[in-house]
Amino acid sequence: MKKLAEKKPEKLIDLLHERLTFERTGVKLYDRVLSLMAASKEPQILGMLDTMQAYRDEEAEHQQWLEEQIRALGGDANGVSERSRLVATESRGIEEVILREDVDLHHLFHALLAAELVDNAGWDLLVALAEEADDDDALDAFTLRQAEEEDHLEYLSQTIARYAESQVFGEQLQLPTEP
Repeated sequence: MKKLAEKKPEKLIDLLHERLTFERTGVKLYDRVLSLMAASKEPQILGMLDTMQAYRDEEAEHQQWLEEQIRALGGDANGVSERSRLVATESRGIEEVILREDVDLHHLFHALLAAELVDNAGWDLLVALAEEADDDDALDAFTLRQAEEEDHLEYLSQTIARYAESQVFGEQLQLPTEP
């Protein structure tokens, strides 16, 4: 990440703080969804638990990795930045949906999909910046996490599509069990 941080490390730290804030939010969102899924009596929902737990664990790994990168650049992983405040404000609506007491699992998956769309865009930006800086180490690290986030996005997209098909066509719901 040295090449990427050469000119304005404080701006890179700000971008990393943005991702970190969103990853922390993602872990919290997945924890809530997982707790409600685990309480479900539906075999299809229970069949999704392992995949969703793996995604939650990847979000937690992203969080830890970002904290390490911020510290390595001389930043405070527990600090607040301009972009992290923006992301915290933007994600409040998604959190509000997921943290409500009377929420349907379908709505939880929809809110997670919205969060994953934003998450993917953040990693896409970091990948593009690493490419522009010709920073192969940062590019490799960002690309790995971007690919994981794309898996999350694809799985949740399939889940939402299956809910929509069931509702629109009156078919029995068939949720994905494996990514």
